[in-house]
Amino acid sequence: MTENAPPPTAPLRARAEIDLAALRANVRALRALAPGAELMAVVKSDAYGHGALPCARAAVEAGATWLGTATPEEALALRAAGLPGRIMCWLWTPGGPWREAIEADLDVSVSGMWALDEVTSAARQTRTGTPARVQLKADTGLGRGGCQPGDDWAELVDAALRAEWEGLIRITGLWSHFACADEPGHPSIEAQLTRFREMLSYAENLGVRPEVRHIANSPATLTLPESHFDLVRAGIAVYGISPSPEIGGPADFGLRPVMTLSASVALVKHVPGGHGVSYGHHYTTPGETTLGLVPVGYADGIPRHASGTGPVMIGGKWRTVAGRVAMDQFVVDLGGDEPATGTEAVLFGPGDRGEPTAEDWAQAAGTIAYEIVTRIGTRVPRVYVNEGQAG
Repeated sequence: MTENAPPPTAPLRARAEIDLAALRANVRALRALAPGAELMAVVKSDAYGHGALPCARAAVEAGATWLGTATPEEALALRAAGLPGRIMCWLWTPGGPWREAIEADLDVSVSGMWALDEVTSAARQTRTGTPARVQLKADTGLGRGGCQPGDDWAELVDAALRAEWEGLIRITGLWSHFACADEPGHPSIEAQLTRFREMLSYAENLGVRPEVRHIANSPATLTLPESHFDLVRAGIAVYGISPSPEIGGPADFGLRPVMTLSASVALVKHVPGGHGVSYGHHYTTPGETTLGLVPVGYADGIPRHASGTGPVMIGGKWRTVAGRVAMDQFVVDLGGDEPATGTEAVLFGPGDRGEPTAEDWAQAAGTIAYEIVTRIGTRVPRVYVNEGQAG
């Protein structure tokens, strides 16, 4: 879990500033978009690179009633840190820490019989004697986790009900996940909703009484109110990033990016025209110019695929990565400008100061903004601001 801000007086090679006031405002905006549903703030993968514990606390302060993680280890770490309330985890493998999860009062996802067998076996061995909180996941068309409709779903639901009657589990949820909710009008959206309703009806007709039914991820939370059911799971939107440019930018939904990534320029020097820059000399200076060295690279999560295209703002001007991104550094052509060593180089932020955004880096690297923020490495300190503004 990333919570490693150095003292404010320490010189920083690089920093990822995390605005917790923006995160809280994003949670409130998302709650307003789904007023009839509870909101789960997904904090998997260290809160998409933002720091799981501070972000989880801020999300709960702003009204998130659930927290979500991929792995049980992530969820157990939240509980061990004192996070109260409902925490769900869904990415299980055989032999996972089922008993620990039950004793920590987590909600665990089950996609098939092997997982149901393991969680019921663990429930028999718990010290607390309390039933496991189990959510049955339906594969409505994504083709990843989840139980297939038809005979597989019937077998899982029937076995789960028997375990519930034995007092080993409590079926707390029925859920699924969209494949293409970030593509407005994609035919799979309605097909998945139809399949989800059918699978819900089957389970409920047999006597399942879930506390929550949920399928909406961030794009569905923003654009598909008919998918909200009892709970929406907001991931990337909590951090102020649109799931897809096709559905709109963050400001269109009242969201603000939470992370600003910057570094201190480490060197400025004059070079002649025809000077090769970085490995492979994929960039050669067109004439006499100045070069600036930015001391972050792909070991810090800066995508090598953005070599020659990644944007950065130095001295109030947009620059572009010159040549290849190296492991620890990259170079920009300053065009003759001479900013002082130590000048801030802003790689991305909210964009309201004219700086690039994570989406700009995603476009430069041929990827998605989710990956840009999530991949920022642990040697970049997270510096939290507005920690105390819980209103």
